[in-house]
Amino acid sequence: MVMHAVRRDHPSRRDVRPLVEDTVFHLPFLGPIMNRIGGVRADPDNAERLLRKDELVAVFPEGEKGMGKLWKDRYQLQRFGRGGFVKLALRTGAPIIPVAVVGAEEAAPMLGKVTWFARNIGIPWIPVTPTFPWLGPAGLLPLPSKWSVAFGEPLDLAKQYGPEAADDRLLVHRLADQIRSKIQEMIDQLLGQRRSPLLSAYLG
Repeated sequence: MVMHAVRRDHPSRRDVRPLVEDTVFHLPFLGPIMNRIGGVRADPDNAERLLRKDELVAVFPEGEKGMGKLWKDRYQLQRFGRGGFVKLALRTGAPIIPVAVVGAEEAAPMLGKVTWFARNIGIPWIPVTPTFPWLGPAGLLPLPSKWSVAFGEPLDLAKQYGPEAADDRLLVHRLADQIRSKIQEMIDQLLGQRRSPLLSAYLG
């Protein structure tokens, strides 16, 4: 949805290259889809190569923790890893544009997850949703939901701190926490503006 929003609304109709966890490429259906839409394995070298070519890169700093959130933890951002996206921005001079998305949690509400069996087939968990595994493969289809996407002001960290700041671990963690707090505020604002999820999903 972020890719669609940028391609539709950006004056230059730019494409976005999402960095995707390796886990996703091993999942049925999702792996092939990610390859087709231009997804790139979430690797620092891949990201730096794309940024130096002036590509738009979408980073999901929650990583696997964000993918595995249960319904009870919806729209509560998890820790942003080790701040790798901040290091990339500092080293390459690329600005960070905070993005908040509301709607995905209703499209795929995860009530629980099975881990003991999933590890045997090379994936971190098997989701338990209102429709999966009860409806078989059809249960993996997203539920209808209305999405809202908000873009914040660009943050030019390299201009403010310089590329050498990428080696300052404490600064990197502090900046990552600040950006996480900013995006959480944006999410909370979107949640406060919408109607109930059922009305959003079915009445538009």
